Amino acid sequence: MTGYVRDNLEPAEIERQRRLYEPFTQSVRELLDAAIRTTVDDDEIRRAQADIEAVVARLRTSQLDGPYGVRFGAEGRGRPWGNTVVGVRNAAAPPLLIDHDDEGRAWADFHLGAAYEGPPGLVHGGVSAMVLDQMLGEAAGAGGKPGMTATLTLRYRRGTPLGDLRAESWIERSEGHKTWAKGHLLSPEGITVEAEGLFILPRWARDAIARREADRPTPRYFE
Repeated sequence: MTGYVRDNLEPAEIERQRRLYEPFTQSVRELLDAAIRTTVDDDEIRRAQADIEAVVARLRTSQLDGPYGVRFGAEGRGRPWGNTVVGVRNAAAPPLLIDHDDEGRAWADFHLGAAYEGPPGLVHGGVSAMVLDQMLGEAAGAGGKPGMTATLTLRYRRGTPLGDLRAESWIERSEGHKTWAKGHLLSPEGITVEAEGLFILPRWARDAIARREADRPTPRYFE
């Protein structure tokens, strides 16, 4: 499976990169929010555009050949830093900081602002689905039953307001390489969206586990 790369970075170097990129990505995230909500005059927009284009040109001078993928350090835990829900280097990610337990439960408190709007003042339904897809997968991995999404079903009980939200998920049951998980989004007023999904450990991962291939790591979470 391409995109899973073992770079064997030591924990200290991974932490150094995290401290570098987290505030950088947050500044880009703030730029996105400011660009949506700004009311400055036309000339200021043109000046800002020129500044942004200059920064983009600087960053383009050295780039990866493709997306970030998932990288593995010396300790083996994947770094999905390009992930659109939890990515340290992805300004499109809220990002979610997800907690887990060993029983197959996951939860996160997070904030969705103007960049995630669908109907006025409400979170886009596709964003809700994206968040819950990630959360259900995280629950599967937390319980030692990782997999990639095979099916995802959602029930939109009410509009999800922009602002502070919580997501919770858990393993419902598992059979061999298949895991069923459930979860929901909550606003301060209660549950807004419910989800259930089937997650399947892909064949390449099952084969890697069977052969214990050190150079083809099997992620605990399929970000």
